[in-house]
Amino acid sequence: MYEGAEPLRINKWLAEEGVCSRREADALILKGLVKVDGQDAIAGQKIEAGQTLTLEQKATRQLDNKLSILYHKPVGIVSGTPEAGEIPAVRLITEETLSGKAHAIPGRYNKLAPLGRLDKDSRGLLVMSEDGVLAKALIGPASQVDKEYIVKVRGEVTEEALAKLRHGLELDGRKLKPAGVERIKAQELRFVLHEGRNRQIRRMCDLVGLRVVDLMRVRIGSLELAGLPEGKWRPLSGKEREALLQGYAPSEKAERPARAERPSRSERSSRGERPVRGERSDRPPRGDRPDRPPRSGKPGGKPMGKSGPPRGDRKTEPAEKPVNPFRGANFKRTKLGPRKRTPLK
Repeated sequence: MYEGAEPLRINKWLAEEGVCSRREADALILKGLVKVDGQDAIAGQKIEAGQTLTLEQKATRQLDNKLSILYHKPVGIVSGTPEAGEIPAVRLITEETLSGKAHAIPGRYNKLAPLGRLDKDSRGLLVMSEDGVLAKALIGPASQVDKEYIVKVRGEVTEEALAKLRHGLELDGRKLKPAGVERIKAQELRFVLHEGRNRQIRRMCDLVGLRVVDLMRVRIGSLELAGLPEGKWRPLSGKEREALLQGYAPSEKAERPARAERPSRSERSSRGERPVRGERSDRPPRGDRPDRPPRSGKPGGKPMGKSGPPRGDRKTEPAEKPVNPFRGANFKRTKLGPRKRTPLK
């Protein structure tokens, strides 16, 4: 039952409740699988306080079949779209690489997408899913889910370098969000990031004179790599999904301020501001203005509005026809000989 203070679009409410994405909700509505107080919902409909929304069993099964997995990606495997000679991670999600049990094995009709890319030269935890709500929670612009990495570096790790890594660097002309960086061993660091810029950790280390020799992602929000073997995958449980969605904190839209009363035209004209189009004027009609001549061509004549002289009295000069420069010229037609055909050997 909806208990909001104001009516809300059905697709938006389902997305906020973590049931499905807006696009998925619209698809379910078009299929007649969403009902409001027992009546089929329609596209763009808003649900009001006290109304009850129900999903057909077919819609529930369709949403439950959205596959989400955890994969321990090795070095050399790409998480996104592969180039020539590269192997994408989705191709390795098979029954042979499964760790434990799963209610479904990804097939040709599954569309698993990486939720947070991992470089080809990096390894560790990679989440792949068909779930639009989960994707928004992990990689959406309002996502608050952090990611943890264990990084081995070469070079001198100084306190000054650590301070710059934590705060003060910028990439591509844009300042980075503060990062959690601590030293575990002499040449080993732990990074906790709240954003995912392209090759961010490697580029950050380059800026302070460090070179990354190994990078491993060990945690995404409440998900940990734990004992998942390298090159293996397992399905994401319902409890793990709920925990990830709880870490998703969408920013509330600021309320639109009330529109201030618009000053009158005379007040704006006294300030030198331009009048608003379509606004009625307090000035006298054009014909009654002493400082303007009438609209007719003759001084002192009767102003002409839309009603001018009768159409029959109007004199129009015939338009001149364009002159054809080639008219009267003699052109000789060229005859082509027969086309020669050569037999194929």
